[in-house]
Amino acid sequence: MTRPLKIGAQLFVFTALLAGCGSDPALRTEGSASGIRAAEEVGAANVPRASLHLQLAKEQLEKAKKLSADGESAKAASMLARSEADAELAVALSHEDAEKTDAKAAIERVKQLRKDNNLLVE
Repeated sequence: MTRPLKIGAQLFVFTALLAGCGSDPALRTEGSASGIRAAEEVGAANVPRASLHLQLAKEQLEKAKKLSADGESAKAASMLARSEADAELAVALSHEDAEKTDAKAAIERVKQLRKDNNLLVE
């Protein structure tokens, strides 16, 4: 077998294996479900922007399950990826909100210390 033909045959086998993996009827929802749980645990439901993405993640997970049950595995996988991304975004937005709150509190403490320090100097 010539080298180009051998490489072509290997590529064909590799592509066939990949295609077989992509048609797996079992939808792996663990990543999305754990992302949703993480968003809920960090309080995403209480942060308006994060809450929206948490809700989207939940809806997309349910749509992915339905698509998978209907045999539309490619669409289900895509919807599942969107769900995971929205769950991660909800977590990030929740962290951002908490960091902003902490920063505001630190600024207020600095202002109070400066005020207290000026009173001591006078």
